[in-house]
Amino acid sequence: MSEAKSGDKVKIHYTGTLDDGTQFDSSAGRDPLEFEVGSGQVIPGFDKAVEGMAVGESRKVNIAAEDAYGPRHEQMVQEVPRTQLPEGLEPAEGMTLQAQNQQGQAMQLTVTAVSKETITVDGNHPLAGKALNFDIELVDIA
Repeated sequence: MSEAKSGDKVKIHYTGTLDDGTQFDSSAGRDPLEFEVGSGQVIPGFDKAVEGMAVGESRKVNIAAEDAYGPRHEQMVQEVPRTQLPEGLEPAEGMTLQAQNQQGQAMQLTVTAVSKETITVDGNHPLAGKALNFDIELVDIA
């Protein structure tokens, strides 16, 4: 029986949870996730977890933050004057905004606080700094 290796296109079903049991994503009720092993299309720890799996095999893995979305960086949390927001935008906690970094790349910011004069935005990925748990089932190797 063949095992998934770097360069293989695979299809997997998965459920992702945090250490407290909170589910953050799942392929249940959807088509399996399809990606090329080792290509960087998924977080590094997920790639490593799928390598060596055979079709039909299931595996539970814990992926450290460093092999997932990396550590949280407090310097990515900033207070922004409301005068810098587009006219007519009414910010609310939890809202996602898009901005450009200094290199001109698009980045997503999550509004974490709103006051009369400023808003606080967080440029970290929502799962940064967290260990992730996955139940993975390898459905197919192409």
